[in-house]
Amino acid sequence: MSYRDKEYNTMLVTVEDHIATVQFNRPDVMNAINNEVNRERVEIFTALGQDPDVRVVILTGGEKVFSAGGDLPAISQYGIVEARAHADLNCAGQRALADMPKPTIAAVAGYAMGGGAENVLLCDLRIAAENAKIACSEINVGIFPGGGATHRLVQNISMCKAKEMLFFGGIIDAQTALELGLINKVVPLPDLMSTAQEWAQRLAQKPPFTLKMLKAVINANWGADNETAMRVEQDAWSAIFGSADAKEGMRAFVEKRKPEYTGK
Repeated sequence: MSYRDKEYNTMLVTVEDHIATVQFNRPDVMNAINNEVNRERVEIFTALGQDPDVRVVILTGGEKVFSAGGDLPAISQYGIVEARAHADLNCAGQRALADMPKPTIAAVAGYAMGGGAENVLLCDLRIAAENAKIACSEINVGIFPGGGATHRLVQNISMCKAKEMLFFGGIIDAQTALELGLINKVVPLPDLMSTAQEWAQRLAQKPPFTLKMLKAVINANWGADNETAMRVEQDAWSAIFGSADAKEGMRAFVEKRKPEYTGK
């Protein structure tokens, strides 16, 4: 059964005009992330990455909470074996989103706590409503992040500010997140999804294969030395010239018309 025809227990998925919207859907527990969420995330994001009709993915939650993070009543019962199994499944879900070969946009309203914040960090672009609150709050319940924040947060902001967020577990508002460079834009809550859709529509008009290669190069070069990064970029840039999208884009520019990209 296609992911489009399947009814998921913890996530909602819609696809329209080359744009997929994935929504956390556990409102009774503030969209907390448990093993079922992780299993469904792996399936959904893997399928979206392979769907040639999908060009952009939006990840969102509710108006009052994006995701409260790990499902603590379940997690608190774990021993080492169960914790490691959860961590492995959680990382598989994170990897399916982080390695998505298409642009991803986080549309964040309300609380993005712990694992919720980590899901925001996994997205390429991040738009927050004015009511957004973000925290890597795990230290407050005796643990620390297990879904990539100890790595990705440090890569997004300064080391000392990342440690401040991780050590104290405090909440920052949307404007502070913008000033730190954690998000791209802050908008009024009623404008959140329309803004995310507008960005997604703009991205959907770009050459899909070129965007895929560009994202791969940026991700591969994150933290690489300059010589390695330049080599990766040169190899990928040269390879782009074998794609139909690159030929179409340059030809359309020369012919002074709008390009028609196919993703090939």
